Amino acid sequence: MGTKHHSSSDSISDPKKRRRVGFSKTDAGIEANDCITIYIVSSAEDVDSPSSFCLEPIDLNQFFEDDGRIFGYQGLKITIWVSLISFHAYADISFESSSDGGRGITNVKYALQNIFAESLVDEKDAFLQTFSTESHYVRSVVSNAETLQHKVSNGCSTESNCLLKSEPSDVEVFRIAGTPVGHLYSRLVPLVLLLVDGSNPIDVLDPRWEIYLLVQERKDTQEDSLSRLLGFAAVYRFHRYPGSTRMRLGQILVMPPYQRKGYGRFLLEVLNGVAVSENVYDLTIEEPEDSLQYVRLCIDVERLLVFDPIQQSLESVISHLKQENSLKKSYMCKYAPPLSAVEDVRKTLKINKKQFEQCWEILIYLGLAPINKYMEIYQAIVSHRVKAEVVGIDSEGAGKQVIDVPTEYDQQMSFVMFKSQNGESSSIETADNQSIVEEQLQKLVDKRMNQIKLIAEKVSAVHRQ
Repeated sequence: MGTKHHSSSDSISDPKKRRRVGFSKTDAGIEANDCITIYIVSSAEDVDSPSSFCLEPIDLNQFFEDDGRIFGYQGLKITIWVSLISFHAYADISFESSSDGGRGITNVKYALQNIFAESLVDEKDAFLQTFSTESHYVRSVVSNAETLQHKVSNGCSTESNCLLKSEPSDVEVFRIAGTPVGHLYSRLVPLVLLLVDGSNPIDVLDPRWEIYLLVQERKDTQEDSLSRLLGFAAVYRFHRYPGSTRMRLGQILVMPPYQRKGYGRFLLEVLNGVAVSENVYDLTIEEPEDSLQYVRLCIDVERLLVFDPIQQSLESVISHLKQENSLKKSYMCKYAPPLSAVEDVRKTLKINKKQFEQCWEILIYLGLAPINKYMEIYQAIVSHRVKAEVVGIDSEGAGKQVIDVPTEYDQQMSFVMFKSQNGESSSIETADNQSIVEEQLQKLVDKRMNQIKLIAEKVSAVHRQ
């Protein structure tokens, strides 16, 4: 009977050696940001075209579990096309191979449906057909909508200083309220999620929501009129006791291919016009991003420059500042806008107090020329306002404070809250903490000063035209 011979080097013949067991490497996955590309397209020919508009959305990882990583695929590539005609989307998902590497296999299609919902079309051919079958979708939406009396003819509006001259077409704003809001907004939700940081869909069942649509009428290649949605704004109306209404801008979005052409400004101007013509209490914006606040301030400062009821108060403040050699803290308040001006601006222009106070700073800056010898005093005023917004009107007065204390336990869970009594100072901060606070406040002041200078330059340039 034959036997198998082992060489002297065989591990079995040497009891000191042990057989090694190999473990496959756990799948590290791939981030959604690294494998997903999204394009905005306006025709079937744009699909797969290298010249298609590539969307730069916010962090895509947030839409996927496991810290935004996708598992189980090798060579994964996801290309998504979003139609600006019907707002449907199609996703092309390709990969070299798929296997469970210890973390399962991510259901990519399910994750994409959480973003695009019913707008996601399964078949590419069906998606391409929507460019013809739904070519008049936007027109059908606005056919029964209210047309507002704000129109851009040949790319120039009466309120936007002809910022849209490059667009040889008509742009109108339509208002939709009630049930139709839900039908349209459901198709716009994916773009809101992708492009508006920190956004959540509005409650379309609440009848107090209104949608303002910025629509462009253009001729296509067959000389047929084509309606395109350039952007939209979602506005909420709520009651203010006893018998008034306030308007709050909840979301505003200009479609990426049409951004930086003045359309966002025009849409804000239309909303201002609606607030004034319908005599609401005021118009506010919910947590505006810096870019939106910049445009908003430019518009409101221009309106206030020609608003006669505040000019005398403004000139008085500027005159006092030019005569000041130093500025004491006790005199800071006299450079704020008087209550009568705040109320006049709110009643007539529908600008709320907080917004007006920021505009007032810029109006003062413009009134000071600016001249370098006035800037030290002016910056002291800005610094005082920033400090008041961040740490309170009088951060050195009596009140509650929370301070960190050294501990051998979790530092984030260890603190002391106390309240000073009899008007005594409640400031118990180490020199290190105080210097950190002052440094952070100075950064905020510098940021505010830069914003003021930019807006002042923009407004001045417009008025020189």
